[in-house]
Amino acid sequence: MYICPIFENAFNPFYASTMKKKTKKLLLLVVVLFVVTGFTSIYKVKTITAKYNVPNINYFATVPLEIQPEINFYSPHIGKSFIGFKEALAFKESQGKYHRINNLGYLGKYQFGKSTLKRFKVYNTAEFLKDPELQENAFLALCSLNKWILIRDIKRFVGKRINGVKITESGILAAAHLSGAANVKLYLRSWGATRFEDAYGTSISKYMKKFAGYDTSFILPVKKPKINQ
Repeated sequence: MYICPIFENAFNPFYASTMKKKTKKLLLLVVVLFVVTGFTSIYKVKTITAKYNVPNINYFATVPLEIQPEINFYSPHIGKSFIGFKEALAFKESQGKYHRINNLGYLGKYQFGKSTLKRFKVYNTAEFLKDPELQENAFLALCSLNKWILIRDIKRFVGKRINGVKITESGILAAAHLSGAANVKLYLRSWGATRFEDAYGTSISKYMKKFAGYDTSFILPVKKPKINQ
């Protein structure tokens, strides 16, 4: 009696065991592909690439616009660069959200006050919240302005310690973003005796420590910085 080789192998214990192992591997591969493709579709990030006006340096930054569901990221791989500085500060201020308004009325990714925005001739806060590039340029302009106001204090105090915290340029600029350059000037020149805390109890000293050691050296001190709108 003739038996087809396929059916003949079906009665072979070794062949049956081999087919069982191959089937398990195939099922595992299908499950892995389903999980990977499923998560990829859920966490797909839409981005735009915008060229920002950074003093002396041209760079491109990818700005997350929509994340479904909304997730906030801060990558440690950008290190102590200026991008690392601004993203770390933004995460502390708003978790990096361009649309954020806090309960005191501060706006956007870097939590600008309306009076600061008016200084840069930004009056439409609704449009400001919708414009990531404008927010980035406003932050750079504020850094330039604060550096101009504090340039003598940066030269005098960087490398010294006040209240146990080593003073760095990036720490000074971060503290100026928190409290205003005038308060940082008073803090430094009083060697920490004149203190400042915001409405949430965050101090100049805390910001100087948290944001110390980033590279902000290329930011030019500008008395009247302007931003493109």
